[in-house]
Amino acid sequence: MNTTIETLLNHRSIRKFTDQLLTKEQIHTIVKCAQSASTSSFIQAYSIIGVSDVEKKQQLATFAGNQTYVEANGHFFVFCADLHRHETISVMERENLTDSLESMETFMVSVIDATLAAQNAAVAAESLGLGICYIGGIRNKMKEVSELLNLPHHVIPLFGLAVGYPAQNPDVKPRLLLEHVYHENEYNSNKEEQLKQLDQYNEVISAYYEERTGGKRNDTWTSQMAGMLKNPKRRDMKAFVEEKGFAKK
Repeated sequence: MNTTIETLLNHRSIRKFTDQLLTKEQIHTIVKCAQSASTSSFIQAYSIIGVSDVEKKQQLATFAGNQTYVEANGHFFVFCADLHRHETISVMERENLTDSLESMETFMVSVIDATLAAQNAAVAAESLGLGICYIGGIRNKMKEVSELLNLPHHVIPLFGLAVGYPAQNPDVKPRLLLEHVYHENEYNSNKEEQLKQLDQYNEVISAYYEERTGGKRNDTWTSQMAGMLKNPKRRDMKAFVEEKGFAKK
């Protein structure tokens, strides 16, 4: 097993960091690694906002549901789907690109591009001995985050990435069974096998929570998911995304 695989398999979300800030060299290295990620048809439909301003980090922490580690970290990145530069390209090249820029396909490309870049950044940070935590909570207030970061038309904030020196060492959280995620040649939709696999995973997760919390928690993964998904969240997101010029067609 090489060090890259060890880094990947040792991933934990870090929610408590020391006060040490990242250096400019570390930040630039992480961003360059993000840029080296695969991108659909070389579109590179994303941008990364580095947030170092203390007041802005405090506001982002509030928007994300008062998550303190959004404010207290070595550096905070916001990954955005970005077609604004492609809007500029339409002017440069005297081509009407509106239909493509407003299509669902291009919206998906921008989200996928940003996500691939972010995961490269996460792996790069962890390879440097840093900890990371993805912050989807900034989508609680997408319009407010957009205004705070002065995001133009055709740019939307997707998620944050808190990076810093870990001040905790949590256990690696067990993932779904490989057999439940990896299918050979075709999707295995056998309901009996699926239920059996979920029961097995529930036992693993329940034991993990019980050990981690000293017996204060032992809920299962399926009960956790059912509780989280029973009520749809962020119902205003579709309108905001369309207002920004994405996925209108």
